[in-house]
Amino acid sequence: MEWLNSILVEHTVIQAVVVIALISAIGLLLGKISVCGVSLGVTFVFFAGIAAGHLGFSIDSQMLNYAESFGLILFVYALGLQVGPGFLGSFRKGGMTLNFLAMAVILVGTIMTLVFHILTGVSLPDMVGILSGAVTNTPALGAAQQTLKQMHIDAADPALGCAVTYPLGVVGVILAVIVLRKMFPKKTKEVIVADDKSKQTFIAGFEVCNPGIFGKSVKEVARLAAHSFVISRLWREGKVTIPTSDTVLHQGDRLLVITTEADEEAMKILFGEEENIDWNKKDIDWNAIDSQLISQQIVVTRAEINGKKLGTLRLRNNYGINITRIYRAGVQLLATPELILQLGDKLIVVGEAAAISNVERVLGNRLISLKEPNLIAVFIGIVLGLAVGAIPFSIPGVEFPVQLGLAGGPIIVGILMGAFGPRFHMVTYTTRSANLMLRGLGLSIYLACLGLDAGVHFFETVFRPEGLLWIVLGFAITILPVMLVAIFALKAMKIDFGSLAGMLCGSMANPMALNYVNATVEGDNPAVSYATVYPLCMFVRVIIAQLLLMLFL
Repeated sequence: MEWLNSILVEHTVIQAVVVIALISAIGLLLGKISVCGVSLGVTFVFFAGIAAGHLGFSIDSQMLNYAESFGLILFVYALGLQVGPGFLGSFRKGGMTLNFLAMAVILVGTIMTLVFHILTGVSLPDMVGILSGAVTNTPALGAAQQTLKQMHIDAADPALGCAVTYPLGVVGVILAVIVLRKMFPKKTKEVIVADDKSKQTFIAGFEVCNPGIFGKSVKEVARLAAHSFVISRLWREGKVTIPTSDTVLHQGDRLLVITTEADEEAMKILFGEEENIDWNKKDIDWNAIDSQLISQQIVVTRAEINGKKLGTLRLRNNYGINITRIYRAGVQLLATPELILQLGDKLIVVGEAAAISNVERVLGNRLISLKEPNLIAVFIGIVLGLAVGAIPFSIPGVEFPVQLGLAGGPIIVGILMGAFGPRFHMVTYTTRSANLMLRGLGLSIYLACLGLDAGVHFFETVFRPEGLLWIVLGFAITILPVMLVAIFALKAMKIDFGSLAGMLCGSMANPMALNYVNATVEGDNPAVSYATVYPLCMFVRVIIAQLLLMLFL
């Protein structure tokens, strides 16, 4: 049995890897178990680590610190890289309202943390750990631990507070949603379509009836209009063509126009009569519309195209095709000349078969190349993230400089790389599966080490009077901010229940609660709302965890 002892007990590199891997595997396996439709998923790795620590398993302290830090860095950077492309777009009109409400949830919880610290005498590091568990935000816990290490204070206590309050933090949001459904049954049934139509593409057919554009070229008509549009097809005398910028419009021409939903009325004024045909149905066979032209989806896979404006490629003039729509991360974009292309964009191209074949060679359309991991961007981003996290900056009232640390720096750089990397011709694209792998691997390692470290004193803390107090305080921080903000929003603001529930899950970084909401609320509003507030909330939580310690400790 000496070999078993050497890989499970003796502190070696092999033993550390084996213990972390076993904890992660067992936690992920148990995390698949569903109770009343709720499963903890990767979060169960945390509790598997606690159990292992309680049973006496341990690894070398330096190895534990390294693995925990590396897992956290990998997780938050991959998370930032994923949400980066949609981060700025989340601040549109509807997104601003949702982010405002999410910030209110965070503010109420932060104030409660400070009040409980003063009233109960629970130490601030413990309260920050309780807050992190109550809002199920392990990156915030990591940021707090890094801050305590910078202040030369024991960083183990917050992990205990997080471990004690995390379970009720997971189910607390679900309980709040259930209570809100009972309190506002009418609101639960309402589904309000987002009123921001400026980005939603819309396809319509028009007959040219406006005398003001008779005899004018498409280029001249575009100058007259204050709105963007693309003319996909032109029917004249029974023949279909793809118009160029020099094509002259005549009375009676039939046009298939792609614009935004908000500009539909403007297009009616510009062109004339709109056809009574629904061109936005999902089951339209575009290749059956006419026999001369075909419609094909082409994916941008050539790195040379990444970051270039669509207009600079001159695809319409050189090949006689038209690009009608562009899909990016599931969102339809209008194919304007100023649109900056990114690797992975899906272009809907209309034209003759030979011309489309030429365009395919220009753009790539080699899906296998997208599956190759772009590790250069990952490693460079991690280096830049750590560099940004190490930059000290001063805040009035704080006696020593603040740093974003291992959690704050990489997530900010990840967001910036995902949002602006293509503008500088940086290939930051990763497939969804690759991103999930990086995030899952990093989070599993981090949670395993975190639980292993906290498990030594976990149960003796829970069964002490102060352990029960921590659980009560954590549950209050979970449930009260969510209920207060939700009741205000449902009574005073025009927000549908699905969007509100998704916002609450995003503000609490609770994907398990989101799974429950998605299963009980119709439509995609909860998921869209969650994605809208999650990036900003994650960033703010990480910063607040540090500021609480620096300002009030």
